[in-house]
Amino acid sequence: MDGEVRWLRRRCEDRLHDLELPSPFDVNVFCERLAARRGRPILLCPMPMGRDVSGLCVAGPTVDFIFYEEQTAPLHQTQIKLHEACHIVCGHRPVELSEAEVSCLLFPDLRQEMVQHVLQRGSYSTVEEREAELLASLILDRVAGLRFQESKRLDEESARVLEKHRAALERQG
Repeated sequence: MDGEVRWLRRRCEDRLHDLELPSPFDVNVFCERLAARRGRPILLCPMPMGRDVSGLCVAGPTVDFIFYEEQTAPLHQTQIKLHEACHIVCGHRPVELSEAEVSCLLFPDLRQEMVQHVLQRGSYSTVEEREAELLASLILDRVAGLRFQESKRLDEESARVLEKHRAALERQG
């Protein structure tokens, strides 16, 4: 394991240690607690995202938004929301939008070209993406033993997502 990966994993494990995870884990409750701790609301917004983007964290003038793919498995939605929330936990600078741009994102009759233009304005570096994904995977790994053992059978998409993140953790570990 190279030095950057070890540093990133150690940093994420330190962040994980400092987080209060709801039990049983619920990503919506996690985001509510994160918002309360920061004193800044976080709104979770499902929407069709397209092929290249499954989630986005956006800083509005007075509120943060987490947009996530509405047409995917519940476990995948959890991972997307958690990944975007981890950008906030890690202090990454989100995409900043004006009030007018945020309003455009929230209206369902918006032209798809405008949505894609705004979504492509992401400002995270590759290291920030890896950090958010690793922290989200560590959180899911910590809570998976409790939550997913209770589940008798995962749907195919949820099983695929869970396996992807378990494999990523093994590669990072």
